[in-house]
Amino acid sequence: MDYFSRPFDRRISEPVHVGGVPVGGGAPVVVQSMTNTDTADVDSTVAQVAALSRAGSEIVRITVDRDDSAAAVPKIRERLERLGLDVPLVGDFHYIGHKLLADHPACAEALAKYRINPGNVGFKEKKDRQFGAIIETAIRYDKPVRIGVNWGSLDQALLTRLMDENAVSPDPVSATEVMHEAIIQSALLSAELAEDIGMPRSKIILSAKVSQVQDLIAVYTALAKRSNHTLHLGLTEAGMGSKGIVASSAAMGVLLQQGIGDTIRVSLTPEPGGDRTREVQVAQELLQTMGFRTFIPIVAACPGCGRTTSTVFQELARDIQDHIRESMPTWRETYPGVESLNVAVMGCIVNGPGESKHADIGISLPGTGEAPAAPVFIDGKKAVTLRGPNIADDFKAMVQDYIERRFGSGAADTADVA
Repeated sequence: MDYFSRPFDRRISEPVHVGGVPVGGGAPVVVQSMTNTDTADVDSTVAQVAALSRAGSEIVRITVDRDDSAAAVPKIRERLERLGLDVPLVGDFHYIGHKLLADHPACAEALAKYRINPGNVGFKEKKDRQFGAIIETAIRYDKPVRIGVNWGSLDQALLTRLMDENAVSPDPVSATEVMHEAIIQSALLSAELAEDIGMPRSKIILSAKVSQVQDLIAVYTALAKRSNHTLHLGLTEAGMGSKGIVASSAAMGVLLQQGIGDTIRVSLTPEPGGDRTREVQVAQELLQTMGFRTFIPIVAACPGCGRTTSTVFQELARDIQDHIRESMPTWRETYPGVESLNVAVMGCIVNGPGESKHADIGISLPGTGEAPAAPVFIDGKKAVTLRGPNIADDFKAMVQDYIERRFGSGAADTADVA
């Protein structure tokens, strides 16, 4: 299944271009992430943006919260370009974004998109004026904006008004439903104001982030019915470890299957000293396992049972997966199309041969009590049986050889001749 076959497709006719990345309008769902460095620390921020980009993040958001961070943005952009990285940078603005953009025109120019939170862009009579100032800056520099509502910083005046109206309604709804409506209205009213100021819809992305799975599904389902804006998906605080992965996958999986969502971020809380690129990996795996995009070769491996008391197949599956991830930044350039590769590492005779035949290249390792032989299947046919103490290394060498023959420059030359 690809993006175009998702049910209830609500594409707008034209994508929002964030730097060189099209979002919405029929483009594949885009993976993005956000740094957690102090943006004023140019070295650390460049290093993390580079790591996120090389891991596959197609857009990276950075915090722009004070003069020092705004002044650092053009330096970060320049350093990234010297590294050969053109990943678009999004400025995340809260409270004083209008002032920072006005005082730092080089920052306004260097960013590919501005993120505005209508809940804290300004308060009372300043709200619309300061929101409008950011929109006017975006128009001046030809930048798109994401109007990102977050229920942790929701427009309290709007929420209070809706709560008061609900209290006197003859058919009142729950407080949760009022909260959902406030989130949706905040996004839509802000988008309408931006268009009134002169920003075309093809420059606007909306998001409406909450923390709970069912709330996210409800809010975005309603938002999608009431607008055809390009939409950014994500739980605002998914959590740490497996909880964050499960919550993000459950919520966004349901929405993506309905055709809702044009770009996603998996907001994982990192372990202390953990790898920030983990959120990129999870986002890619979500889209790939659902069949919407391909990012990296898939390694299928059996879960193990009483027939597989040896850990050889587990270690081999891990080694192959790690090797693929480490190699992908180079392979993307050297072996076009390698992300479609399927590898199988199976542990016994029950499903091993069959699963291996379905993969591009697969190995069926011997289970407990089986003969110490491992048949290897290539393109559905048995190619060789490996034996001896070096089965794992021999198979890894065969995978590398297969990639070279199928996706390397020689393969392209052969195809041209044919």
